[in-house]
Amino acid sequence: MNTNHDTASSPKTAHNRRPRRTHVAAGAALAASAMLLTACTSEATATGPETATPSASEAHSHDLQASRLAITYDGGVLVLDGDSLEVVSDIPLAGFNRVNPAGDDRHVIVSTSDAFRVLDTGLVTHDDHIHEETPVLTEITFSADRPGHVVTHAGRTVLFSDGSGLVESFASEELANGKPPTEQYTTAQPHHGVAVELEDGGMLVTLGGEDERSGVAVLNDAREEVTRSEECPGVHGEATAKNEAVAVGCENGALIYTNGAITKVSSPDAAGRIGTLVGASDQAVLLGDYKVGDNKTPEQVSLLDTASKQLNIVDLGTSYSFRSLARGPRGEALVLGTDGAIHVIDQTSGTVSESIPVVDAWTEPTEWKDPRPALFVLGGIAYVTDPATQSIHAVDLESGDIQTTAELPHVPNELTGVGV
Repeated sequence: MNTNHDTASSPKTAHNRRPRRTHVAAGAALAASAMLLTACTSEATATGPETATPSASEAHSHDLQASRLAITYDGGVLVLDGDSLEVVSDIPLAGFNRVNPAGDDRHVIVSTSDAFRVLDTGLVTHDDHIHEETPVLTEITFSADRPGHVVTHAGRTVLFSDGSGLVESFASEELANGKPPTEQYTTAQPHHGVAVELEDGGMLVTLGGEDERSGVAVLNDAREEVTRSEECPGVHGEATAKNEAVAVGCENGALIYTNGAITKVSSPDAAGRIGTLVGASDQAVLLGDYKVGDNKTPEQVSLLDTASKQLNIVDLGTSYSFRSLARGPRGEALVLGTDGAIHVIDQTSGTVSESIPVVDAWTEPTEWKDPRPALFVLGGIAYVTDPATQSIHAVDLESGDIQTTAELPHVPNELTGVGV
């Protein structure tokens, strides 16, 4: 295994700061529009940095005994204690890297330029206690041509290689025993795609090529195609919901796969694009972004009900980025706005119920790889990075208090974490 490099000093921390919290009464809440939608077909194209953001509430309860965060920076990865926000390790790693949950309570998948690498956060669970060890970038590596999306679902971790179309999957829990045996499937054409392994052993995988992406196919456990839909131009992102529903975003709405059938849900706008979706295992509603046409600063998000097949568009009154979406411990839809606040959306009414100020107002950079504030939730704590001040905040979602703020030794970029 590669050795890690601990930082020489701990970050400065500030505790028990309480921001001014804004509550929005139901009668005066921001407007939302809903529409029951049927299947349709249209042509469009899409590219972009949107990423499917894993749900923290899917695998973690409200109260966590221990947690650790992984934060990328230009030249490495920081591992932080989730409670104190102190830097546990500073691991050098050249190039632009991305971090993703690995599907267990210990590891993180780091997407490098040519491979998926496994980071051991050092959070080890024994029968009756949790042991916190030194984090290390392990020797577990999955070579990939342009590593893309990492998806965890049904106890499986799925890696998608954009440059080859290779889909590689393994049992998430097996990472604790070293490099796990994998199952492989290769798409007909390489493309920027995503795959989800289903509870029954089947798989949902995107369709497309280098020039365009058109929809999804569902395969059985023998990887034979059982159904498909090509009514999803620019297919991007995924999320799973209650009752084994899986959805992907399109340039004109979304596709929902449930009970063996694929349903197209169209956007109310002809060019209403969804590219990032966030789910929770006990919720039927998915949170998504929503961009109309070429708008680079969208101020609307989408709520996709996988049970009723309805799409609800919510006006935020502030823009956000693809790293701004998360779910709370009770399934709350959370959006970190460029106004610096976490906006809490009631998924039933489609209204903003409250706003929690966290950081100063910010502007999204034009280059998608550049640092910007990121939001990630573990248990009842929302973590928000602030590249402008080179810091991170831990926000108690129940009280709205900023529990801890820490200065970081590097400008933070991507953020994920594990907790038990």
